[in-house]
Amino acid sequence: MGITMKNDLLHIGPLTIYGYGLMIGIGIIAAYQVLVTRAEKRQMERSHISSITLWGLLGGFLGAKLLYWITQGKNIMDHPEILWDMSTGFVVYGGILGGILTGYIYCRMKGLNFLQHLDLFVPSIALAQGFGRIGCLLAGCCYGEETHGWFGITFHESEFAPNDVKLIPTQILESVFSFGLFFVLIYLAKRKRTDGLITSLYLLLYSLGRFIIEFYRGDIIRGSVGILSTSQFISLLVIVITCLIMLAKSYQILRHRNT
Repeated sequence: MGITMKNDLLHIGPLTIYGYGLMIGIGIIAAYQVLVTRAEKRQMERSHISSITLWGLLGGFLGAKLLYWITQGKNIMDHPEILWDMSTGFVVYGGILGGILTGYIYCRMKGLNFLQHLDLFVPSIALAQGFGRIGCLLAGCCYGEETHGWFGITFHESEFAPNDVKLIPTQILESVFSFGLFFVLIYLAKRKRTDGLITSLYLLLYSLGRFIIEFYRGDIIRGSVGILSTSQFISLLVIVITCLIMLAKSYQILRHRNT
């Protein structure tokens, strides 16, 4: 399956609409609409939802950029211009952690239930990620390893992926996975009982899926920790920490019931 990259989708005078940016924008709008609809059903104040969204996007952007800079420490020494390029170079995990941190700070300042709000947000995060990976496909970044199997794509005009080489479509895999995760979380959110459960499931399932998909990624420039990619290392860390928190919370609930 061959793909001619069309990241430059449309030119309007001096303005260029890029596929990656367009899909990110569509993802944010779709995610926000789902978020607002679900917040209204739960009678949660819309002004706080909007504010958390804006601060979360800012924190997510900074977090994704900061983690990218960390993974590119050696390259930055030789090419400091990387620091000034704000159009490319982001790490999803940095965006997730940065967005969660700014949301936590906002909720603390406003006296809001942080876990309740985070549970509301995480399905929309998964939805936005699904669209974001379509943007990655259009841009040619986050590409997979070379393959000789039937399930592969070949880029011809990519600025990032190797051209004229059949690659595993990891962007498509993660996009489908993220959309599927969104629907699973929406379904479970209607039945959840404990604040933080949906967030925990998101972190566990996303980290597990990401860990597996990373085995098929071909852009090794993202850095590594031992035999693991940076994202695989973070995935394991997130899984362990999330499991420990869930066990501790379950113990507290059981202890409370027995007293």
